[in-house]
Amino acid sequence: MSEAPALAEWIIEQTSDALIYADRAGNIRRWNRAAGRLFGFDADEAMGGSLDLIIPEHLRAAHWAGYRAAIDSGSLRLQGLPTLTRAVGKGGHKLYVEMTFALVKDSGGAVVGSVAMARDVTERIEKERTARKAAGAA
Repeated sequence: MSEAPALAEWIIEQTSDALIYADRAGNIRRWNRAAGRLFGFDADEAMGGSLDLIIPEHLRAAHWAGYRAAIDSGSLRLQGLPTLTRAVGKGGHKLYVEMTFALVKDSGGAVVGSVAMARDVTERIEKERTARKAAGAA
Protein backbone atom coordinates (compact mmCIF):
# COMPACT_ATOMS: atom_id res chain seq x y z
CA MET A 1 0.00 0.00 0.00
CA SER A 2 1.99 2.97 -1.26
CA GLU A 3 -0.44 5.37 0.45
CA ALA A 4 0.33 4.02 3.96
CA PRO A 5 2.65 6.84 5.15
CA ALA A 6 0.20 9.49 3.94
CA LEU A 7 -2.71 7.64 5.53
CA ALA A 8 -0.87 7.45 8.86
CA GLU A 9 -0.31 11.22 8.75
CA TRP A 10 -3.96 11.89 7.92
CA ILE A 11 -5.04 9.75 10.87
CA ILE A 12 -2.64 11.48 13.27
CA GLU A 13 -3.68 14.96 12.17
CA GLN A 14 -7.40 14.31 12.08
CA THR A 15 -7.82 12.45 15.37
CA SER A 16 -9.72 14.48 17.96
CA ASP A 17 -7.35 13.66 20.84
CA ALA A 18 -3.98 15.29 21.29
CA LEU A 19 -1.16 13.04 20.12
CA ILE A 20 2.37 13.70 21.31
CA TYR A 21 5.36 11.55 20.44
CA ALA A 22 8.63 12.10 22.30
CA ASP A 23 11.98 10.44 21.70
CA ARG A 24 13.97 8.60 24.39
CA ALA A 25 15.31 11.90 25.74
CA GLY A 26 11.81 13.35 26.12
CA ASN A 27 12.04 15.75 23.20
CA ILE A 28 8.83 16.29 21.26
CA ARG A 29 9.06 14.84 17.75
CA ARG A 30 5.35 14.73 16.79
CA TRP A 31 2.61 17.12 17.82
CA ASN A 32 -0.75 16.94 16.08
CA ARG A 33 -3.32 19.72 15.59
CA ALA A 34 -5.40 18.51 18.52
CA ALA A 35 -2.34 18.91 20.78
CA GLY A 36 -2.05 22.47 19.52
CA ARG A 37 -5.70 23.15 20.34
CA LEU A 38 -5.43 21.54 23.78
CA PHE A 39 -2.21 23.13 24.97
CA GLY A 40 -2.16 26.30 22.86
CA PHE A 41 1.25 25.74 21.28
CA ASP A 42 1.45 25.16 17.55
CA ALA A 43 3.71 22.43 16.18
CA ASP A 44 6.52 24.88 15.39
CA GLU A 45 6.62 25.95 19.04
CA ALA A 46 6.50 22.41 20.44
CA MET A 47 8.59 20.32 18.04
CA GLY A 48 12.11 19.62 19.25
CA GLY A 49 11.42 21.00 22.71
CA SER A 50 11.16 19.14 25.98
CA LEU A 51 7.95 17.67 27.35
CA ASP A 52 8.46 20.17 30.20
CA LEU A 53 6.52 22.50 27.90
CA ILE A 54 3.26 20.99 29.17
CA ILE A 55 4.28 19.51 32.54
CA PRO A 56 3.66 21.70 35.60
CA GLU A 57 6.91 22.40 37.39
CA HIS A 58 5.85 20.64 40.61
CA LEU A 59 5.21 17.39 38.68
CA ARG A 60 8.38 17.31 36.59
CA ALA A 61 10.61 15.27 38.93
CA ALA A 62 7.99 12.52 39.23
CA HIS A 63 7.27 12.61 35.50
CA TRP A 64 10.92 12.24 34.52
CA ALA A 65 11.54 9.45 37.04
CA GLY A 66 8.61 7.50 35.56
CA TYR A 67 9.56 8.35 31.99
CA ARG A 68 13.16 7.15 32.42
CA ALA A 69 12.01 3.98 34.21
CA ALA A 70 9.61 3.15 31.35
CA ILE A 71 12.16 3.89 28.64
CA ASP A 72 14.87 1.87 30.39
CA SER A 73 12.68 -1.10 31.34
CA GLY A 74 10.60 -1.21 28.17
CA SER A 75 7.36 -1.44 30.15
CA LEU A 76 4.73 0.90 31.52
CA ARG A 77 3.41 0.86 35.07
CA LEU A 78 -0.10 1.83 33.88
CA GLN A 79 -0.12 -0.65 30.97
CA GLY A 80 -1.98 1.80 28.72
CA LEU A 81 -4.75 2.61 31.21
CA PRO A 82 -5.90 6.22 31.22
CA THR A 83 -4.60 8.43 34.00
CA LEU A 84 -5.77 11.82 35.20
CA THR A 85 -3.06 14.41 35.58
CA ARG A 86 -2.41 18.11 35.50
CA ALA A 87 -0.90 19.89 32.52
CA VAL A 88 0.00 23.45 31.69
CA GLY A 89 -0.92 25.28 28.53
CA LYS A 90 0.52 28.28 26.78
CA GLY A 91 0.37 31.29 29.02
CA GLY A 92 0.64 29.10 32.12
CA HIS A 93 -3.00 28.09 32.50
CA LYS A 94 -3.48 24.77 34.30
CA LEU A 95 -5.80 22.08 33.04
CA TYR A 96 -6.76 18.53 33.87
CA VAL A 97 -6.02 15.99 31.17
CA GLU A 98 -6.74 12.32 30.86
CA MET A 99 -3.82 10.63 29.17
CA THR A 100 -2.88 7.23 27.87
CA PHE A 101 0.70 6.29 27.14
CA ALA A 102 2.46 3.69 25.01
CA LEU A 103 6.08 2.94 24.36
CA VAL A 104 7.12 2.99 20.72
CA LYS A 105 9.53 0.22 19.79
CA ASP A 106 11.46 -0.41 16.60
CA SER A 107 11.30 -3.66 14.64
CA GLY A 108 13.95 -5.15 16.93
CA GLY A 109 11.98 -4.34 20.08
CA ALA A 110 14.18 -1.44 21.24
CA VAL A 111 12.31 1.50 22.77
CA VAL A 112 12.66 4.58 20.57
CA GLY A 113 10.23 6.83 22.41
CA SER A 114 6.81 7.26 23.92
CA VAL A 115 3.46 8.35 22.56
CA ALA A 116 0.69 9.93 24.59
CA MET A 117 -2.92 10.62 23.75
CA ALA A 118 -4.56 13.35 25.81
CA ARG A 119 -7.95 14.98 26.20
CA ASP A 120 -9.09 17.91 28.27
CA VAL A 121 -11.30 16.87 31.20
CA THR A 122 -11.06 20.14 33.14
CA GLU A 123 -14.76 20.92 32.85
CA ARG A 124 -15.77 17.45 34.08
CA ILE A 125 -13.39 17.61 37.06
CA GLU A 126 -14.59 21.08 38.04
CA LYS A 127 -18.26 19.97 37.85
CA GLU A 128 -17.48 16.94 40.03
CA ARG A 129 -15.76 19.16 42.59
CA THR A 130 -18.68 21.58 42.66
CA ALA A 131 -21.11 18.68 43.15
CA ARG A 132 -19.02 17.24 46.02
CA LYS A 133 -18.85 20.65 47.71
CA ALA A 134 -22.61 21.11 47.34
CA ALA A 135 -23.25 17.63 48.76
CA GLY A 136 -20.92 18.33 51.69
CA ALA A 137 -22.68 21.61 52.46
CA ALA A 138 -26.11 20.00 52.51
